[in-house]
Amino acid sequence: MQQTQLQTTQLGTTGLVITRVGFGAWAIGGGGWEFGWGPQDDDQSIAAIHHALERGVNWIDTAAAYGFGRSEGVVGRALAGLAQRPYVFTKASLLEGPGHRVVHSLEREDILREAEASLARLGLDAIDLYQLHWPIPGPDIEEGWSALAELKEQGLVRHIGVSNFDADQLRRIQSIAPVETLQPQYSLVEREAEEELLPFAEREGIGVIVYSPMGSGILTGRMTRQRIQDLPADDWRRHDPRFREPRLGRSLALVERLRTVADRHGTTPGAVAVAWTLRDPAVDGAIVGFRRPDQVDPILAAAGLELGDAEIAHIEDET
Repeated sequence: MQQTQLQTTQLGTTGLVITRVGFGAWAIGGGGWEFGWGPQDDDQSIAAIHHALERGVNWIDTAAAYGFGRSEGVVGRALAGLAQRPYVFTKASLLEGPGHRVVHSLEREDILREAEASLARLGLDAIDLYQLHWPIPGPDIEEGWSALAELKEQGLVRHIGVSNFDADQLRRIQSIAPVETLQPQYSLVEREAEEELLPFAEREGIGVIVYSPMGSGILTGRMTRQRIQDLPADDWRRHDPRFREPRLGRSLALVERLRTVADRHGTTPGAVAVAWTLRDPAVDGAIVGFRRPDQVDPILAAAGLELGDAEIAHIEDET
């Protein structure tokens, strides 16, 4: 299959030119851990990665925590032998604890060990973008950020950024080394980043890639009350407030407004939800999770979908 020419943009000041939609590898980490998505088929995951790359997607975002190495291992298998590989972004600071639950650590030695393990699983000499996954414990963010700066100096990572940090935390670490990228949660059902974080990133020239632009699946147009009830026992969304009333009812009503706009453009509610996040001038790219090849094409339209003011007003209308 020929590569599709997807819309691209500069990721902040990194010099990386990325497609506006990237492959999110959280879900392919599988189930059996605190934030798992239930059972996954690794061969299907690899097929999904290959299909996304064939369609022109040029970056993958993963993390050591996703299945405690499983996601990175699957990504590594998918990349092995490719003539041209995509950019690979991954994250550190979440370790495996008792009962397959995450333990937060920003200690230098832990992060250096994580980087070495991630490089091995991914089969890379250097990680294109390495990120602190969470700013926890708060007092240790300077130590964690200094470790990333050290890895960059050593050439083991090319660019460094953070995920889930607020503006005050970004200010704290900027004097140690420039923050090149930020990865916040941002969607129509999680808009807190609009208040201070996205404007701060835009002013400071920090590249932004947002995660969960479809609200972890609630805005795809395929989620129903029955499907939520039937989610696997080890799918973290079963216990998330967004998938329960009263938020669930509001989100499903929002999906119908997305569907109205999607029908006008000949696309899907999920693609419109992703395009809505990309309309923000601070946002360079959106991370979209794919687990099967057939999930890829309906969302790629978001990379070039431009929403009119009236459409945005209709989508956001809660009256």
